Amino acid sequence: MKCGVIGLGDMGSGLAKNLLKAGFETWGFDLEPTRLAAFRDLGGQSAQGVGEVGAACDAVFVMVMNGDQARAVILSDDGLLPQMKPGGVIILSATVKPFEARAIGADLVESGVHIIDAPVSGGFPGAQSGTLTMMAAAPHDVLDQFAPVMEAVSANIHRVGNCSGDGQTVKACLQSLIGAQFSATFEAAALAAKAGVSGQVILDVFSTSSAGCGVVNNALEKIIDRRFEGTGSSIHTMHKDLTISMGLGEELGVPLHTAAAAMQIFHAGRTKYPDGDNWVCTRVIEEIIGAELHRDGAK
Repeated sequence: MKCGVIGLGDMGSGLAKNLLKAGFETWGFDLEPTRLAAFRDLGGQSAQGVGEVGAACDAVFVMVMNGDQARAVILSDDGLLPQMKPGGVIILSATVKPFEARAIGADLVESGVHIIDAPVSGGFPGAQSGTLTMMAAAPHDVLDQFAPVMEAVSANIHRVGNCSGDGQTVKACLQSLIGAQFSATFEAAALAAKAGVSGQVILDVFSTSSAGCGVVNNALEKIIDRRFEGTGSSIHTMHKDLTISMGLGEELGVPLHTAAAAMQIFHAGRTKYPDGDNWVCTRVIEEIIGAELHRDGAK
């Protein structure tokens, strides 16, 4: 089975690396020449365009930023669908709005090409290490057929539904929770800084308490080491994901008070520090209170 990856950024490069590691011949395309060069250095087959990947591959991951990009990559005249053979599969691993995934799935029904709606969680570390959690939605026979491909990039594959859009719905619920965890961590870090507590103390206590988890611990590590850029977790991605969560809440009439507060914190962080990663939101709060949380003590 030949595999492809469209989008070779922080997440897609990890997918490609682990597909190659699992022994799959892997094709890739990205608009950034430097990313294509890095992919070739890993042993991948770089393509001149999206259609070339579709023509060469049986299974293609789409890891782009938003629904408009996903739709163009999959359905445009020079996209995947016109070139892929019947029986192949498009794995929509990007996070998009549920209705966008449903619409793309509907456009594939008569094509003979399958779609697996499979957004992921685990961020840059999970993508690079092949330990992502995948929320996969497709008929069971399709999931069975392409399980080896998904297992190459994911440690946990959850079958969350049969239809395109089901995976994105679960991801929207998850991101509403993760956004709230992030925001509470940023505020707690700022509170500790103003109170004069050291970052190491906060990390030691939080990580061994009932509040400790991967989201909280990782965020605190980045904050107390003042690593606000270049960590593979662009603030734009989480802001987009929270927008999707809020949109689903509006569509279904579900109040999301905590997610809404989280979105505003991320909105402030993105506006002030557009090149930052998620944790940079803490800096916005620190600037208001005039204190910073460092590993060796508040300043």
